[in-house]
Amino acid sequence: MGDVAVGARSEQGGPEEEPVGAAGGTEPAGKAEQAEKTGKAKKKAGQQRPFWKELPLLVVVALVLALLIKTFLVQAFSIPSDSMQDTLQRGDRVLVDKLTPWFGSEPERGEVIVFHDPGTWLRDEPTPEPNMVQKALSFIGLMPSANEKDLIKRVIGVAGDTVECKGTGPLKVNGKPLQEPYVFPGNTPCSLAPEGQFKVTVPKDRLWVMGDHRQNSADSRFHQDEPGNGFVPVGNVVGRAIVVAWPIDRWATLPVPDTFDQKGIDKAAATAPTAVAFVGAVPLVLLRRRVAVRRAERRG
Repeated sequence: MGDVAVGARSEQGGPEEEPVGAAGGTEPAGKAEQAEKTGKAKKKAGQQRPFWKELPLLVVVALVLALLIKTFLVQAFSIPSDSMQDTLQRGDRVLVDKLTPWFGSEPERGEVIVFHDPGTWLRDEPTPEPNMVQKALSFIGLMPSANEKDLIKRVIGVAGDTVECKGTGPLKVNGKPLQEPYVFPGNTPCSLAPEGQFKVTVPKDRLWVMGDHRQNSADSRFHQDEPGNGFVPVGNVVGRAIVVAWPIDRWATLPVPDTFDQKGIDKAAATAPTAVAFVGAVPLVLLRRRVAVRRAERRG
């Protein structure tokens, strides 16, 4: 006999039962309800929540991000004086890089830096009392802090450097006269004031800083008789000013000028190759002498 077809009678004589869900069959009531519930759940999940319900979460996330950026990345500061003209004008807003110091980077010559008052530089400067809105905005970094006593100057000398001013200049670092195109027009690189005539060597972990408006900047020169002798501790540095962000028509980056690429400024860099060459040459000379002695002995 041939094969039994699907749906034919079984050997017992009754029709074979068709599979559940096959053509012509019906789904159980429980599964139909479950499918309906699943469809409603998917539809509900696909619906977006109203914006007003999402807004508080967005605000919280934005505030947290702003606080993290202020703490670890960049912070805005306002320029309160004319001491850095023409590079920076009173009222400019600068963004300060706070990230690189976390990786052990220290300020270099020519950088414009923001630093906490070493102790007495701003003792006679009044501290304005901000309102609640200003306090909140400064806390998250959207406004400069009014309570912190910070200054902004250009790094002229780092640890080990000898910085010197005689007469009206030029300013010298490690005996090398500097070409300073950033000095305020009409100013001389050195001031004839008693404080403006100096020769100092920067100690370890300290900086010598000066303003670009040389005749209108109470910088390291004017604090030599105070604790710290006018030097700024590296630990007081908040970060490097990298860009003028406001007003828009003043937008500009703040790169390190070519001034500090002049040959001869870095004594260590200038003398190190000679020292290394000398140390490396000694073994070669001794080896050559030994070879010459052996050859002489063989000939004898």
